[in-house]
Amino acid sequence: MAEEVRIAPADPLAATRFATERELILPCFPTPPLAIEHFGSTAVPGLAAKPIIDIMVLVAELAEGMAARPTLEQVGYAYSSGPPERPRIVFIKGAPLRTHHLHIHADADEFRRHMIFRDHLRAHAEDRAAYEALKHDLAARFRTDRVAYADAKSDFIDAIVARVGGPARK
Repeated sequence: MAEEVRIAPADPLAATRFATERELILPCFPTPPLAIEHFGSTAVPGLAAKPIIDIMVLVAELAEGMAARPTLEQVGYAYSSGPPERPRIVFIKGAPLRTHHLHIHADADEFRRHMIFRDHLRAHAEDRAAYEALKHDLAARFRTDRVAYADAKSDFIDAIVARVGGPARK
């Protein structure tokens, strides 16, 4: 069954929800991650978003993420292989509706791209508003196709990252 792409008003408690989840997942990793960050639209105050907390973990090797799998599953995360063309590990929490996405990367440039985009939107209201308008349009066009919705945002994200001198998407 396809899950609807639903954009909700900004959640003023998103940062708190991330901090709580961070404390839950951090001990799941046998080797401490290099970084754990809140990213995506819920990490940008005032930005409408799918009501899902996106968490990105940077590890030295993806094997470290797989080593955390049993413990992450014990705290409610389900493993999801994610698209094969993007080397990362994905876990989803929440059923029937997703509440958290956990992305584990070993690619520091990809991690940095996401942080650059997040930080840019936090600091630039005009780009934040343009991104929000795009998200509403795409959610209406791709109501039951999360992959198409996410892919359609890529050009906007790539343009912002390139404008501020960040690494190109691989």
